[in-house]
Amino acid sequence: MTVVTITIEAEQAGERIDKALSSIQTDWSRSQVSNWLTDGHIKVNGDDVKAKYKVKEGDIIEVSVPEVEDLEIIPEDLNLDIVYEDADVLVVNKPRGMVVHPAPGHTTGTLVNGLMYHCTDLSGINGVARPGIVHRIDKDTSGLLMVAKNDVAHASLVEQLVEKSVTRKYTALVHGHIAHDKGTIDAPIGRDSKDRQKQAVVDGGKHAVTHFQVIERFGDFSLVECRLETGRTHQIRVHMNYIGFPLAGDPKYGPRKTIDFGGQVLHAGVLGFKHPVTGEYLEFSAELPEDFKALLEEMRSKK
Repeated sequence: MTVVTITIEAEQAGERIDKALSSIQTDWSRSQVSNWLTDGHIKVNGDDVKAKYKVKEGDIIEVSVPEVEDLEIIPEDLNLDIVYEDADVLVVNKPRGMVVHPAPGHTTGTLVNGLMYHCTDLSGINGVARPGIVHRIDKDTSGLLMVAKNDVAHASLVEQLVEKSVTRKYTALVHGHIAHDKGTIDAPIGRDSKDRQKQAVVDGGKHAVTHFQVIERFGDFSLVECRLETGRTHQIRVHMNYIGFPLAGDPKYGPRKTIDFGGQVLHAGVLGFKHPVTGEYLEFSAELPEDFKALLEEMRSKK
């Protein structure tokens, strides 16, 4: 168990302790802090406090952070759709509804479980829970992901992501009639100060750029292709909502009244990168899933 000592500054004074600690330590969630309070892992000036306690300037808080339990990753035959594979890299078409990597409480049925069944040679740079995983897409987003089969390949693919040389194009159905045919959203993204489970366009956020082009219009909806220049968490969902065209079906960033699709209508359809060993540019595409196609056909029938 690791003990972290925090001294409250004037800017946090008056905040609830769970909010204050999660804003100071951004990788701690408020619910996580609340659980630690309940379990007696947090002391303020040597005493136990409740979650509603409001911190004061100069408070000395000791947090005994529990050790993270090792995850046992069980290989599973998930009949993955492998689009490309060689000795260094593979490209997989992830179905909607599949989580990319295991986490406490969710250790089976993930892409990583399927990858470990499919092949044993995956890079170890991201640890045992995320072997081979270079980048992610959300659970309810379908589409293409590149996976590294060794550490050399992993380092190369990550460098390409940092250099913004990877091609990533997504198809999205959004609310609203976009009058102009194309545009660019250049707005920094960071954690939403009002809801730590969400991202938002915020001052001081990380640089984020999304290019979009309208493919088809359906009255109150538009079908767009979004090309990522950067890869921030929930970037397309946040950016399209920011300009007033939230993704259809999105439970987190969309309107309350939206399409019942079981999640955002978003598909990572094109992925291109330089092969980490040969340097050859490779580009792959994946058709829209059948439920996405069916939704579009329904939209067209109502035009």
